[in-house]
Formats: sequence, structure tokens, C-alpha cells
Amino acid sequence: MAAPPPPVSTTFLAGRHALVTGASRGIGAAIALELARAGARLTIVARGTDALTATVKLLHAAGAEAVEAATGDVSDSSVVAGLVEAAARRFGPIAIAVNNAGGAESAPFARMDAQLWRRMFALNVDSAFAVCRAVVPDMRTAGWGRIVNIASTAGLKGYPYVSAYVAAKHAVVGLTRSLALELAQ
Repeated sequence: MAAPPPPVSTTFLAGRHALVTGASRGIGAAIALELARAGARLTIVARGTDALTATVKLLHAAGAEAVEAATGDVSDSSVVAGLVEAAARRFGPIAIAVNNAGGAESAPFARMDAQLWRRMFALNVDSAFAVCRAVVPDMRTAGWGRIVNIASTAGLKGYPYVSAYVAAKHAVVGLTRSLALELAQ
């Protein structure tokens, strides 16, 4: 059994509310831990309840106090709207959104079907779009906000057998660049 992470110690994000999707394990859980260490109040989201519960326990073991877990499919914009609304009631408007939800399925292009293509775009692009649409109005009102969209090297170059994933990650990079130009002012 691994030792618990070091305690939460810094507070430069104290009072800020952060939402992290795909936060039940891996990169998403690590991001949530670092945001907690920086003092952010957290809403962490994933589809799987068990892994999400384990991440909440990890965060509490590290000393994080303001953590809320929410399960849901972030590729569904109505689910995202409800999650964001409930999270804002709990900890205030979301100031930091980390779009980490994602995944890859592989198939040779000749055998890839339209359903796989749509799943990759729903999980990797539609989810980021839905979260951004839900959080940007409050960020604009507050005059402060941060959006981090997790892509991959697949957003910069191609790989064989994962063309739908690569195309989706290229779309995430394009969305991020466009939003930066539009919203950074």
C-alpha cells in the first residue's frame, strides 16, 4: 500500500473553485491533488463512482477539506450544465476548469465505424466544449478564470490505428487556441 501524499501546504488558490473532469485516477487525480495543495476548493468528476470515491479519500488524506465528487458523462452538455450548477451552489462559481476526461480506442481506418468516430469526439471534444460553455459566463462575470484542456501529442501529430482519437485531440488543440484568442482579453 502506498504512503499517503504529503499534506496540503500552499494556498495561492485559496477561495478559488476548480472543476476537474476525468479526475478519478491518473493525470486527473494528480491535477486535483495539486489544486488542493494550492488551496482550491474542488469538484472532481468522473463516470466511475468507486474510483472517484478513492480519489476523494486520497485528497482528504492529503488534508484537502473542500472536495465534492460528482459522477456523470461530461460528453452530455445537459449533464455538464447540471454538474456545474450544483458545484457552484456548493463552492461558488467555477474559476478553474480542467478538461481531462478523454480516452482512445484503436482500429485500422478501414475497419473503423462511425460509432467509434463519434465516441472519440464525444469523449474528447464534446466534453471540453460542454464544460467551457458552462463555465465561461461566470469567469467573464468574475473577470478571472482559467481553462486547461488536456490533449496529447496526438493533438500535434498523427498516429496509426487511432485516427479518430488523433482527429479529436487536434480539435481540442484548435478549440483551446481559439478560446485563448477570444477570451484572454
